[in-house]
Amino acid sequence: MAANNRRMSGKKGAQVGSGGKRRRGLEGKGPTPPAEMRKGHAKQRAAQAKARRVQGRPQRRTGGKSSSELVVGRNPVVEALREGVPASTLYVQQFIDSDERVREALQLAAERGGINLMEAPRPELDRMTNGLNHQGLVLQVPPYEYAHPEDLVEAAFDEGEDPLIVALDGVTDPRNLGAVVRSVSAFGGHGVVVPERRAAGMTAGAWKTSAGTAARTPVARATNLTRALEAYKKAGITVVGLAADGEAELGDLDALQGPVAIVVGSEGKGLSRLVGETCDYRVRIPMPGGAESLNAGVAAGIVLYEAARRRA
Repeated sequence: MAANNRRMSGKKGAQVGSGGKRRRGLEGKGPTPPAEMRKGHAKQRAAQAKARRVQGRPQRRTGGKSSSELVVGRNPVVEALREGVPASTLYVQQFIDSDERVREALQLAAERGGINLMEAPRPELDRMTNGLNHQGLVLQVPPYEYAHPEDLVEAAFDEGEDPLIVALDGVTDPRNLGAVVRSVSAFGGHGVVVPERRAAGMTAGAWKTSAGTAARTPVARATNLTRALEAYKKAGITVVGLAADGEAELGDLDALQGPVAIVVGSEGKGLSRLVGETCDYRVRIPMPGGAESLNAGVAAGIVLYEAARRRA
């Protein structure tokens, strides 16, 4: 009996199952993840390092936005629409006496698209315009989004070009700003810088004078123009100020062939003291006719032409 027990103890009894573990182990684990998601992979380490660098960078600053603006009156509204001034809403007085200008304004707004047409009673338009003679037509111009001064430099370098920038110091007439924007566009410049305070901004008047070039030529706004010019100098840009009593003459300035920021002051006061001291060169434009000064738009156009001629 004992022997039988020994023989029976040697037999293989019932076994506990694996619970499907072996079968699951043979199953695939799904598609192979990309290299950037594989732990320890070189591409994952590179992606993590890049993310850390991006996270450590300061957020891109902008020059802020201007406030919205109203263009008031039949002729001004039609001219603004003809010149492509950005607009969000055209307000038309209820029961208005229609004439050619009203019909053209409605047609231009409809053709352009993206402009809301709103009918409003006269008291509402009076309130909106603070009692100005709106003649039944009011055009709302949306806020202009300014670039940051550094954006102009980066855009030039991205295109493989030496920056050509115009900065305005104390220029308060929007038409002069628009004329400078137009010249910058015509001669291959990369943008215009204006101070945040006591300076012309991108109003409807500036847009009209730019003849549409403001749509493709950025305008940057600097909180402090002197600091913005100093930052340009650190980036390797030569800062040239225009002054009637400048030490150098425009035709002798070789710096125009390289990266340069041209600073134009107001017609009456010229460059402010701190801005003038920041300039690498103070340059005069020869005027055989004996004029005392040129307005900002004309002066900038002359220097931009000379810079474009030398770079050609």
